[in-house]
Amino acid sequence: MASLPALQRVQAPLRRSLTCAVSSSRSYATIPSGSTEAPQKAARPTYFKDTSVAPFSDFLPTASAASPLSPSDAYSLRTAEVGPKGKKKTITRLPEWLKTPIPNPGANENFRKIKADLRGLNLHTVCEEARCPNISECWGGSNKAEATATIMLMGDTCTRGCRFCSVKTSRTPPPLDPHEPEHTAEALARWGLGYVVLTTVDRDDLIDGGARHLAETIRKIKAKSPTLLVETLTGDFLGDLDMVKIVAESGLDVFAHNIETVEGLTPYVRDRRATFRQSLKVLEHVKKVRGEGNIITKTSMMLGLGETEEEIWDALRELRKINVDVVTFGQYMRPTKRHMKVEKYVTPDEFDLWKQRALDMGFLYCASGPLVRSSYKAGEAFIENVLRKRAGEKRLAGNPLGGAVLADAKSA
Repeated sequence: MASLPALQRVQAPLRRSLTCAVSSSRSYATIPSGSTEAPQKAARPTYFKDTSVAPFSDFLPTASAASPLSPSDAYSLRTAEVGPKGKKKTITRLPEWLKTPIPNPGANENFRKIKADLRGLNLHTVCEEARCPNISECWGGSNKAEATATIMLMGDTCTRGCRFCSVKTSRTPPPLDPHEPEHTAEALARWGLGYVVLTTVDRDDLIDGGARHLAETIRKIKAKSPTLLVETLTGDFLGDLDMVKIVAESGLDVFAHNIETVEGLTPYVRDRRATFRQSLKVLEHVKKVRGEGNIITKTSMMLGLGETEEEIWDALRELRKINVDVVTFGQYMRPTKRHMKVEKYVTPDEFDLWKQRALDMGFLYCASGPLVRSSYKAGEAFIENVLRKRAGEKRLAGNPLGGAVLADAKSA
């Protein structure tokens, strides 16, 4: 029989293994264990303060088409806060229908060519001086026949200071460039246009207001490009009708002079040397000099200056009394903070309404839209067709056989 010490020595390893099994616990992947990590907080919900952000459902296809926006929603104006903290001001943002692409001269060959021609011949344009929003469309064009610029004659400095215009002003502008008539005719001959618009600054510092210089330019243009139709946007020559006659008899096809706004706002919008009635006399005298049907008269009005609907009606009635043929409406856009504020952004629908009203009153043509400008090519194709048709009828009437054909055509 084994002794006690020997038995204890045999049982010792077994006792140690049992003790370890009880004291140690082994974890297995299949046995869940309590997590000691702190519970995570729920994500904070995100809120969009900008109500113009579209919901995700707008991007999902639906069985029915989305309903169109109402005019009030489509033409609603957005505001923005500008300025340093504590001194922010709320301003009205430019409406979407007035935004235009930024000109990119490097991407358009027509744009580069016109700019190079103007710089090389030392010519100025109202497109640049008046910060016209249509410069990328007019200078770029889709082909050479459509790419054009409105040349501003007699320099880039005006002797008047209208509150809507960004052209430079001075009481003593630089003298006239004697080579300008020839350079202008050369530039237009290069461009190969069918219709061109010329405009001028007011030169009250000159005895004739620049009328003879302008007339010489038109004659040189006609000599180099006989088929080119010329529209000239002139000043009022301080009401000197003899100077108006000199320009009217120079051979131009369309005589344009802008009344700019309604009669009640004229003293606040235009230079005090320009009056509503004086502008009407200028337009009326052109028809007396050239005769009805031999020249087209044209004028332009800006909307958004604070005029009333009845005042616009009154202006249109006065224009019809003196047989003005073409009228245009455009949105006034403030060039800088030094100029008049915009009282109202007129919607495209309102411009369409005034266009129809003008046509119903008997105007030959009306261009009306937010971006329409007096020197803009809106309506040029229509006016060009009218002028060429009239010229053709006169040629037929001058021929005895042609006159009989024309009479038969009208009676048919």
